[in-house]
Amino acid sequence: MHSWETDVLIVGGGPVGLTLAIDLGQRGVRCILVDKRPKPAFLPKMERCNARTMEIFRRFGIVDEVRQAGYGQDLPMDVFVVRTLQDPPIAHHPYPSVNELKKEAAAINDGSLPLEPYQLISQYTLEPLLKGVAERTEGVSVQFGHEIISFAEDQDGVTGIVRALDGTEISIRSKYLAGCDGGTSTVRNGLGIELSGESLLEMHQALYRAPGLYDSIPIGKGRHYHVADEKSTFLIVQDDTVHFTLHAVVEDGSDMVELFRKTVGAPIEFEMMYVGKWTQRLMLADRYSTERIFIAGDAAHLVIPTGGLGMNTGVGDAIDLSWKLAATLAGWGGPALLSSYEAERRSVGARNVNASRQAAIGRRTWRSICGPLAFDNSKDGDIHRAKIRDLVDKEQRKSNELLGIELGYRYSGSPIVIDEPGEGPDSDSFDYTPSTWPGSRLPHIWLENGAAIQDVIDSNGYTLVNLGGDPNVGGGFATGFQKLSVPFRTLSVTSEVARKVYERDFLLLRPDMHVAWRGDEVPENAEEIAACVSGHVSSVGVGN
Repeated sequence: MHSWETDVLIVGGGPVGLTLAIDLGQRGVRCILVDKRPKPAFLPKMERCNARTMEIFRRFGIVDEVRQAGYGQDLPMDVFVVRTLQDPPIAHHPYPSVNELKKEAAAINDGSLPLEPYQLISQYTLEPLLKGVAERTEGVSVQFGHEIISFAEDQDGVTGIVRALDGTEISIRSKYLAGCDGGTSTVRNGLGIELSGESLLEMHQALYRAPGLYDSIPIGKGRHYHVADEKSTFLIVQDDTVHFTLHAVVEDGSDMVELFRKTVGAPIEFEMMYVGKWTQRLMLADRYSTERIFIAGDAAHLVIPTGGLGMNTGVGDAIDLSWKLAATLAGWGGPALLSSYEAERRSVGARNVNASRQAAIGRRTWRSICGPLAFDNSKDGDIHRAKIRDLVDKEQRKSNELLGIELGYRYSGSPIVIDEPGEGPDSDSFDYTPSTWPGSRLPHIWLENGAAIQDVIDSNGYTLVNLGGDPNVGGGFATGFQKLSVPFRTLSVTSEVARKVYERDFLLLRPDMHVAWRGDEVPENAEEIAACVSGHVSSVGVGN
């Protein structure tokens, strides 16, 4: 048997596993990624990176590469409810293009907008792109066509056995293992971890190639076209505007050919390239880790596409896990650092499953009155379509307007975050309110020199953002981190905007740009706080 050795073995080469591999590699951690598929599949799955994911890709240095590969930055992201693509829409919700959002973000400096807007990019485009980035990242070995068949954890590491396509078996010895291998995760099942939750609709999904369709849609360009029928028919424009996916509740996959024709409503040349069944599930793993094995992405949570939280939540998992693995392997992460992964990300998983449930309920609400009358060209039909439109205007926005869910999550109760008294902003709100309440993502602002503050925050250690004006403070934190060999720097910022948005004179940021502590003066127990937020002590005293 062949033998390999590495720091982290990643199982699963989807966007989550590849994101984890890239971030680990950029942090100087050796990792091997295995995936049983010979190569990324050309199958319809996710099709939108949200704002937080794009901010992460910016920190990787690949945000422009992702945008160039995706949906045109001048194209609208509108959402329609229709009878067919030829008839006047029942409802139309306009949403700005990427370039329009960039212009808006350049003109607004109050923390309310992300540094990077969303990007529509199909998973079959994103996966090969990320795979290429991972393959050119030093220290990362990407091995598609290698299936994990067993693994065993011991006190010092994990031994995984993988089988190559030619039948060769390889023993991989790693210090840690990350299961990013999807909803049927071999790693999760091997650990005996259960998924808890609910199953909803069973649907068919089909992928079509229709080169002339997008340019010929007369009712307006957009990304989503919901058909007001009893089949929950839903047409999605893919990133190249040549491919489309259709979801619907039908008896047989062959029904998806005629349903596509009916949805388009006009003669069009097309090819159905794929059709398959899938079940909407809202589920959460009962736990996320052992001492040396972790699960992330769909292995840890199943979130239906309503709201687009599935892959994006997984990318958040990968980033949280990555810096903690890197810190532990480098020797400066304390013993409580890795255990905080489950405490932080499982709560976010539960929150996002619930948000997706709310969005799904909203969609089911307006769909519950759809059916034949929505297609009736009569006065009664007009009245009924007006009722649908009113419900859509109220309920469908829960699927498309959830910036608060994307950016407003907070690691409340984390053992490596110094909580404050009170409840803080509502982290479950679909509306985003910028805040530096401990555990929050640092809101984006532009500095006086025109730079984005996120671009000058160190991703390899802790940063004390000093907004108080006196550069000779912060020594307590510096001493505390230095004693523990934890990377640390101070960033002095002179900005009235920053002080107003960030609410305090001092913010202590983690490598992932989440606030670990904040205050208007450096506290006497700064050394103790430094030890806590880096995982070396389990708590700090009152009055911090």
